Amino acid sequence: MTTPTVDNAAGSLSQVSQASPANADQTKGAKAGQTLRITEIFYSLQGEARTVGLPTVFVRLTGCPLRCVYCDTEYAFNGGELYVLPEIARRVAAYAPRYVTVTGGEPLAQPNCLPLLSMLCDAGYEVSLETGGAMTTQGVDPRVVTVLDLKTPASGEMQRNDYNNIPVLRAHDQVKFVICDRADYEWARFKLDEYRLHERVADVLFSPSFGQLQGRQLADWILADNLPVRMQLQLHKLLWNDEPGR
Repeated sequence: MTTPTVDNAAGSLSQVSQASPANADQTKGAKAGQTLRITEIFYSLQGEARTVGLPTVFVRLTGCPLRCVYCDTEYAFNGGELYVLPEIARRVAAYAPRYVTVTGGEPLAQPNCLPLLSMLCDAGYEVSLETGGAMTTQGVDPRVVTVLDLKTPASGEMQRNDYNNIPVLRAHDQVKFVICDRADYEWARFKLDEYRLHERVADVLFSPSFGQLQGRQLADWILADNLPVRMQLQLHKLLWNDEPGR
């Protein structure tokens, strides 16, 4: 198996810049609908969700309207560089991946995320979208697996959840809860039942907030209540802690 290679936030963007010296020229000649602001593009193991452990290319878009207390990608709030969609696709293709994840920040905060998702699907990749649940998912290509992160009370952003996204979930989609404490667990358990989430989507994911809740504790709660959910630990953090680009 090929050892995963990772471009960190600075390295990946500098490489893209070198590979795309025409950034300014291309962008000047491109329509607004053909560009996205990108923090990094990197190749690593998927750390979460159904494809955990599988080599994946990540396209991290810049910007997010949320400020979750446990956020581990604050470096993606600002900055980044502007690239035309074909250049992003070229960078992804260089890794010859099977799986591609579009993440952030909040990728849907940039409207041109939608044509990127379709472009990646057209290229034959298995594409997933990681979204924080505050932006509408209507318009997302139906071939994309949406991983919808419903924010719990302890996240500090629960009030930003857009519950209109739940009726448009597809059977292959996933819903994630990051659990910080027992109150979060009880809230997530209520939402699971209120919206019958386990009947709507392929997987409902309960994840302990890294450094806030022990995985063993969450596992005990899930087993005690016999919940129809998948517990997950963040593989990338177990392997590389909070290192950017991993």
